[in-house]
Amino acid sequence: MTTVAIIVAAGRGSRAGGGVPKQWRALGGSVVLAHSLAAFRASPDIDRIVVVVHPDDMPRAAVLAAEGITFTAGGATRDASVRNALETLADSGATRVLIHDGARPLVSPALIARMILALDEVVAAAPALPVTDALWRGEDGHVIGTVARDGLYRAQTPQAFDFAAILAAHRAHPGGAADDVEVARAAGLDVTIIDGDEDNIKLTYPSDFVRAERILRERRMDIRAGNGFDVHAFGPGDHVWLCGVKVPHGRGLVGHSDADVGMHALTDAIYGALAEGDIGRHFPPSDPQWKGAASHIFLTHAVRLMRERGFALSNCDVTLVCEHPKIGPHAITMQQELAKIMEVDVTRISVKATTSERLGFTGREEGIAALATALLVTA
Repeated sequence: MTTVAIIVAAGRGSRAGGGVPKQWRALGGSVVLAHSLAAFRASPDIDRIVVVVHPDDMPRAAVLAAEGITFTAGGATRDASVRNALETLADSGATRVLIHDGARPLVSPALIARMILALDEVVAAAPALPVTDALWRGEDGHVIGTVARDGLYRAQTPQAFDFAAILAAHRAHPGGAADDVEVARAAGLDVTIIDGDEDNIKLTYPSDFVRAERILRERRMDIRAGNGFDVHAFGPGDHVWLCGVKVPHGRGLVGHSDADVGMHALTDAIYGALAEGDIGRHFPPSDPQWKGAASHIFLTHAVRLMRERGFALSNCDVTLVCEHPKIGPHAITMQQELAKIMEVDVTRISVKATTSERLGFTGREEGIAALATALLVTA
């Protein structure tokens, strides 16, 4: 699966005021479009991002350039802009696409994750919120009627589609659609409604910027720290697994799984930061299916929980306590393996070792201990 995000930011947005198109106005210390971009760049499930901008805005877009981001020129209408982006991806191997309004800068990691997950089951999905206010028809400043709100929703983005299906739908559409759901339905695609997010507002009027600034202030940085500790005894074997790396040794480590003491400590550190207990809560040793299991299964689960809860890894630090084997020659490889499993930059991961000065069970070389600390921050 290759999942691409298309961010549509080619409009002029004159109703928002400010003298420049709304996607280029300042919001919380960055331009609006930068917030939208950051949300999708933070998702480990997004493989590539295509941003559609007005040809006149290409110089502005250059400051946002980064690996994995492509800028393409928009068309005269929103649906023309989306089609331009889809066409640039036609031969890219993309299988799924999320299409998002660049003027929705407060899209959350959790909503992006929900939309991607929905595509495991359906061809098309869109986030929305049910209409709860009374609806009126008005004319010349007066109420002339009411509208039943049953079954009505407020549409949001990102809207998620099977890539081939939405590309074909856009190619067949005559143009003038309000959004990609309209294009999809015109092509006969069934669109599933996914729970939206009240904070995922679209900036249209000056008052929307005031509200968005307030939401950003209220989203105080949530910082979570957790620590983990694990011990495994030596037993028969010719290697040990440490932080995902097979290290030759005259003995192995004894455990219900592969006994990767370093990865276990790190996994528990992440669970601890989330107040989610430890590995035993999620993967009980009494369950035979986990006997001999590779520890990356546990770490991957902890990282997935972390992201579902809206957090990202700021950094982590693993300390292995043993006399032998010597960790130094393998430490960088261990960092790289953990970075691969966790889908984070290797500079956010530290692996180091110490001895216990020949004291205690590690000093007697009866086993290996590991300590880990993880710092999580809101994504």
